[in-house]
Amino acid sequence: MKISLSYTLRQITARWLATALLCLLAGAAAQAQPVTTTGSGQTLYLPVYSHVWHGDVDSKGVAQQTLGSALVSIRNTDTAKSIRVTSAVYYDSKGKRLREYLDKPVTLAPLAANEIYVPRNDTADGSGAGFISAWQAAEPANPPVVEALHLNMPAGRSIAFITTARPIAAR
Repeated sequence: MKISLSYTLRQITARWLATALLCLLAGAAAQAQPVTTTGSGQTLYLPVYSHVWHGDVDSKGVAQQTLGSALVSIRNTDTAKSIRVTSAVYYDSKGKRLREYLDKPVTLAPLAANEIYVPRNDTADGSGAGFISAWQAAEPANPPVVEALHLNMPAGRSIAFITTARPIAAR
């Protein structure tokens, strides 16, 4: 059987590149986050996307838009202490306050979570929307992990990504 040397080299190069890329991606995903310091409260900003722009622009100069739902998760990461989530306010792309999602403060036991669901048909917020949430603890505790899982899962094409909150100065 005669095999072209250039074909074999291309095949080896393609496999090597694919393996190198997988190793890079796996290594990046597996890196541990730095240890966080404990605190007695924080205000956090979480980006939320009610839709994403993608694809080419049409004759009117507008890109395609895909709507998505968002599942916001506020997770107490402390194994021994409860925290209290005092607010979760949702803002639209223009900074207008849309609604407070908590009727009253919610106490999260160690390792407990609170979820907020923003449905796909809630389009008043825009692609630049966000939550500002606040938490407190009676004594220093690990800060919560606050993330939003964005989803659109129609047949044949799915979009899923996560955004993570970051601390901001309370005003």
